[in-house]
Amino acid sequence: MIRSPSAFSLYTRFKGLSSKLSAGTFNLSPAMSVPEIIEVLLNKPAEVWVTLIEGWRVEEMAAKLNKELGISESEFLKYAKEGYSFPDTYLFAHDATAEQIANRLNDTFAERFSDELKNKMKAQGLRVDEGVILASIVEREARSDKARTEVASILLKRLKIGMGLNADATLQYALGYQADEKSWWKRHLSNEDKKIDSPYNTYSYRGLPPAPIANPGLSSLQAVANADPSTPYLYYYHDSKGNSHYAKTLDEHNQNVANYP
Repeated sequence: MIRSPSAFSLYTRFKGLSSKLSAGTFNLSPAMSVPEIIEVLLNKPAEVWVTLIEGWRVEEMAAKLNKELGISESEFLKYAKEGYSFPDTYLFAHDATAEQIANRLNDTFAERFSDELKNKMKAQGLRVDEGVILASIVEREARSDKARTEVASILLKRLKIGMGLNADATLQYALGYQADEKSWWKRHLSNEDKKIDSPYNTYSYRGLPPAPIANPGLSSLQAVANADPSTPYLYYYHDSKGNSHYAKTLDEHNQNVANYP
């Protein structure tokens, strides 16, 4: 429709409109002139691409949707289900409602969470809802597909032997929004933080928390389904460079922490 990209670029810059054009999907016609196309692009798009990140809480999704689509955060939170709002890049109509978007995320999760994955989780000795909870922890605790599989294996092993999960991510979830950091995930946890009385504090309570702590992507769901609870490791540690280190004993783990800051 734009026969000359260079002329279009020059025209928009000359008119001072370059920074005012909206990204998204628009209804255009080949019969439109350049000024007519620009006039449409200056308005709100009919549809907007929105990326929702793996490991976000529903509150973080709500904030993103509010920014991109003007969706009421409180209204979205009425319908969104933690752990089952699938993170992905979506094309939403500009007039989509909070309920419609929440349903879309939930429906996408149901599509991606196959019967094969569910059956594998059951074979691990987990109920389906427990598998999702564990996947939500893995999503926050690991940074790569390989690390997710290792972390899932270690956490599953801890569950099976009755050891505490001791997962920082669950503690971060329990602590909630950190106003000074403007984040839902507290960066540096203290020993005092580990004393918070919450069923989501896996330093204080054995077993899984009562519900998911975030929304896992497909790779974390797969990591739980394919976990190896016979792993020789019981501990994992991610250093400041993003490298993962595993240990069989607490002494080895402490040595990893000391060796790889």
